[in-house]
Amino acid sequence: MEQLSTEFTIKFIRYALVGFTGVAVDFSVTYIFKEYIKLSKYIANSLGFCTAVVTNYLLNRYWTFGAGNEDVFIQFGTFLGVSLIGLMINNFIIYLLNEKLNVNFYISKFMAIVVVVFWNFFVNYYYTFRSAV
Repeated sequence: MEQLSTEFTIKFIRYALVGFTGVAVDFSVTYIFKEYIKLSKYIANSLGFCTAVVTNYLLNRYWTFGAGNEDVFIQFGTFLGVSLIGLMINNFIIYLLNEKLNVNFYISKFMAIVVVVFWNFFVNYYYTFRSAV
């Protein structure tokens, strides 16, 4: 039981580290598209989020979960589906915080990311990468 707990903890820590990389990618892409290209904050947010999804999938597939033997297209489709639900949660939280409560957009985005990290980790741990667990 302790070994399972240790493995789970290591995977969560790795997932979190990958997540920090994803946050950097997400914020960078969002910032460029929102501030320089002047796209809607929701489109810019979605582009940042989707770019981070690809980066996070590859890092999580090979480093966090070591799931290199699975069919990459099916597994990525599942990861993408989980991430798209996460994106809906992300945009909803940004909408509530930024539009309704007037919290700064980037603070709202950060808070949304914190919530979505837990959604994504648990669903990916127990479903997407379950054969590697």
